[in-house]
Amino acid sequence: MKHSVLSVSRTTGRLTSGGRMLPSFLIMGAQRCGTTSLYRALAQHPLLLKPVLHKGVHYFDVGYGKGVSWYQGHFPLKVGAALLRKRHGRQPLAFESAPYYLYHPLAGERIARDLPGVKLIVLVRDPVERAFSAHSHELARGFETESHFEYAVELEVRRLAGAEERLRAEPHSVHHSHRHHAYLARGRYAEQLDRLEPLFGRERILVIDSHRFFAEPERTYARVLEFLEMPQMGNPAFERHNGRSRPKPLPESVRQTLMEHFEVYDTQLVPWLGGDPSWRR
Repeated sequence: MKHSVLSVSRTTGRLTSGGRMLPSFLIMGAQRCGTTSLYRALAQHPLLLKPVLHKGVHYFDVGYGKGVSWYQGHFPLKVGAALLRKRHGRQPLAFESAPYYLYHPLAGERIARDLPGVKLIVLVRDPVERAFSAHSHELARGFETESHFEYAVELEVRRLAGAEERLRAEPHSVHHSHRHHAYLARGRYAEQLDRLEPLFGRERILVIDSHRFFAEPERTYARVLEFLEMPQMGNPAFERHNGRSRPKPLPESVRQTLMEHFEVYDTQLVPWLGGDPSWRR
């Protein structure tokens, strides 16, 4: 029944795509950094309009071959946005959230081409914790077969060998390990941000330390609204989403080794955050 409803909704969306909005901003990563929590907080704002069916449409990473009409069909109707503008005196903004956009080598170029003027929001967290959390997440979803985190990290270089080159050579292909096994690579945030800067300019990219978001959600939320040039309207509920229990703690020796690995990358992140990352203080 649910599948049938989704199928009908997608068909309707495609047929009416010309009368639908396109996103004005994207929450594009990083994975396991609080993107769902921020998405749900922003979706409570009456002028910030989420996709009709899914949190993340995954168009600019794995669905680009479906075309922009398919993508636009996922968003609210312009006529509804016009009614909201008349009621509140401000133009609503559509948005979506897809954490793979940040890491996919072609997503930034595609977004810049198809959504001129779009703003980007990126959340980052302790990359060691992110990696450990991502491994638990992929294991629980059945996308990871190696139950030992340390060994999965050892396998990463081999698993990702040639992945980016293949994705560029075959733009509509999907690489399983690139999407699901990039535990360390996805935590080298500055590399991914530096790839986006020439395409969008730093002024259109907001980088948020997720540790601070969860510690002071109201302040971070206000900062996001300021970035989007939207007024504060109502008081959203802030909750953590998509947390997973872990079978065992990360050994301290492994943590220290990985902290050393990420030190140079965390230093490169300082200009984006305007100071040291919270996990380096």
